[in-house]
Amino acid sequence: MKKLFATVLIAASAGTACADGLESLENFVKTVKSGRAEFTQVVTSPPKDGQAARSKTSSGSFEFQRPSKFKFIYKKPFEQSIVADGQTLWLYDVDLNQVTSRKQSSVLGSTPAALIAAAPDLKALQADFTLQAAPDKDGLQWVTATPKAKDGQLQTVKVGFKVEAQSTELAALEILDSFGQRSLMSFAKVEVNPALAAETFQFKPPAGADVVKQ
Repeated sequence: MKKLFATVLIAASAGTACADGLESLENFVKTVKSGRAEFTQVVTSPPKDGQAARSKTSSGSFEFQRPSKFKFIYKKPFEQSIVADGQTLWLYDVDLNQVTSRKQSSVLGSTPAALIAAAPDLKALQADFTLQAAPDKDGLQWVTATPKAKDGQLQTVKVGFKVEAQSTELAALEILDSFGQRSLMSFAKVEVNPALAAETFQFKPPAGADVVKQ
C-alpha cells in the first residue's frame, strides 16, 4: 500500500481559460515549467471477499521543475520521500530506513509523473498516451490519458482542471491501476513557476540507511 501513495506528480495552474480538458492539459504543459503544492491522496482498494472497499489517506507536499525533476514528501500517515534528480529516482522509506534507487529513464515511461513533469508539449505526451477530453465532473474539466504500453500496471489517468474566467487551475489527478485500485489526489496552496534552487532536487542517502539499487 505504501508504494501506491508514491505514484504521482502534479502541479499548478496556467494563465488562460480553455475549452476542454485536453486544451487545458496542453496549456499546462506549455506554460507551467515549475510548481509547488500541498496534496491529499486517497487510495481505495476494490471490495474483496464480500468486504466493503477500503480507503487510506496520505498527505504531503511536492515540487517539480521541467523536464524531469520532482520531489514528493509524504508526511502522514508515514514519512516517505520520492526525489527525481534528472538521472536517478530515489525512494526513501523513513520507517524502514531504506533507500531504493533506480535509473530514472527506465522507470518513468507511461506514468503519471511522465505525463505531468517530463513532456515539453502535447505531441510528446501523445507518443506514450492516448489522450481524450472527458465529460465535465464535479465542476472540473477532465482529460483521460491511457498508456499505449500494455505491459504496465496503469489502466488510466484522469486529470481535472478548475476553469475560471481568466485561469485554468490543475485541481485533481485520478489513477486507476490494473488491480482495480483507485488513487485520487487533490491539490491546495498551488504556486506556479516559482524559482526553485538546484539543491531542491538533490538527494543523499541518510547515514546508516540501507541502499538498494534496482
